[in-house]
Amino acid sequence: MTERLYRYEADTDTALLQPGPVIVAFDGFFDAGMAQRLLVDHLLEAGDPTVVASFDVDSLIDYRSRRPVITFDANRYTDYSDPSLVLYHLLDRDGQTYYILTGPEPDYRWEAVIDAVTTLMDEIGISIAVHAHGIPMAVPHTRPVGMTVHGSDERLIGEHKPVFGTVQVPASLAALLELRLGESSRDAVGFSIHVPHYLAQSSFHDAALTALNAIVDVTGLNLPNDALAEAAREGRLQIEREVEENDEVKEAVQALERQYDVHLRGLERPSLLAGEGDDLPSADEIGADFEDFLRTVDETDNP
Repeated sequence: MTERLYRYEADTDTALLQPGPVIVAFDGFFDAGMAQRLLVDHLLEAGDPTVVASFDVDSLIDYRSRRPVITFDANRYTDYSDPSLVLYHLLDRDGQTYYILTGPEPDYRWEAVIDAVTTLMDEIGISIAVHAHGIPMAVPHTRPVGMTVHGSDERLIGEHKPVFGTVQVPASLAALLELRLGESSRDAVGFSIHVPHYLAQSSFHDAALTALNAIVDVTGLNLPNDALAEAAREGRLQIEREVEENDEVKEAVQALERQYDVHLRGLERPSLLAGEGDDLPSADEIGADFEDFLRTVDETDNP
């Protein structure tokens, strides 16, 4: 009998679970502006999530590389925050079912995890897997937040034009899941949200809001957005105040605005990863720059 990497909760009646899309959000891969984390936290806080299935993290996580937190109080240990990788059931504002699969990205057995996720999708009737995260780009916060859309079928990508050419980058489980689902003729789509590079380490709620709207467009869900939209508005005001107080930062943002506007006018496609005045690279050269960045991420994760 094949080992199952997940189990349904004792009070879960799988016969009563309704079909719907799943938002996949593994922690551990880079996430500029905390776009993925802010999105998932918002949806879990705004909804009424119920855990329907849990994965066996003991067989998937390297605890020594990502040590959980244990609480020590005076002279004894009192609590332990064990990691969890779970599937939540939620309802949108119209009562439509959707799911969120979230938790630490497994260190081991990626193909087995993908097989398990695929089985879950088939058992429940999950129609599409969606994921979103932030990537740092040389774009200003004063312009609409862009994204790179990728998916298992052209119809899921729509009119979005690619920024990158062909590159090889360090893999994530979410990316491999998207690939494997496509190979098995299932729907999967991802949104890489373009976050101003100077905000990559900050909480950039506009990126999370852009991700939410993209998910709404592709799934038809009516997701709650009020709190996230308000947080994004407050974040923009705070960023503007900080920029106004620093002339050097203000000049840098203005240079990015000029570069962005040249691109938007369609004069030529400049590299959003290059400085103004540089020779304009091809899509493959843009991708190579991004590949170099991802290598530094991989080296940081694996010193």
